[in-house]
Amino acid sequence: METHGSAVWQGGIKDGKGAISTKSGALKDYPYGFSSRFEGKPGTNPEELIGAAHAGCFTMALSLILGEAKLTAEHMETTAEVSLDKVADGYAITAVRLTLKAKVPGANQTKFEELAAKAKAGCPVSKLLNAEITLDATLVN
Repeated sequence: METHGSAVWQGGIKDGKGAISTKSGALKDYPYGFSSRFEGKPGTNPEELIGAAHAGCFTMALSLILGEAKLTAEHMETTAEVSLDKVADGYAITAVRLTLKAKVPGANQTKFEELAAKAKAGCPVSKLLNAEITLDATLVN
């Protein structure tokens, strides 16, 4: 499977403007720039998109792993908080904190954490990132 995303940019780093698009059309010329990345202004940024991709990938991987264990989630919600930090040679994504809350009938917390850790390690986006990835997995009733 191959897919793509694209970006266009016009102008300098602080006064420039960009737009991000995805092959599926889920994003089409969606604005991004310095102010949406570093100043909390409207628009998206690469780190937000990586967080969404990581949350989606991890949750889907966990669904597969739960199925292999003969379990099915009634509901799973994952947040991936991405840290972009200043480092010696510029900026780097240094950490991703996955927070999962899930309702999985028949699962106990110990087994759930074991399966979630397996999903975190095996998720293709986790494998891509050169950052510390932590996981807080909570099974809810």
